Amino acid sequence: MVEDAVRPGGTVVVRYFAGAAAAAGTDEERVPTEDGATVGELTRLLSERHGPRLAQILQACSLLVNGAAGGTDRPVPDGAQVDVLPPFAGG
Repeated sequence: MVEDAVRPGGTVVVRYFAGAAAAAGTDEERVPTEDGATVGELTRLLSERHGPRLAQILQACSLLVNGAAGGTDRPVPDGAQVDVLPPFAGG
């Protein structure tokens, strides 16, 4: 019998700021991810986990992986710190 390949996972620390923290109901959480997860996949997971309010806010947020910005196809390595930063007003 051949078993389906299982993508082992890891855990990332997600830190929420401002309105994203309010929508998530927390400032920080540990989130299990699959090996090779991308920023886009993490965004979908967080939206499913916390509901439509956070999903809407995430559309406008910057997600920094270990302090660096990137696109939604960017990998999120095991143990990464992901900062969810809504747009800030001011100048």
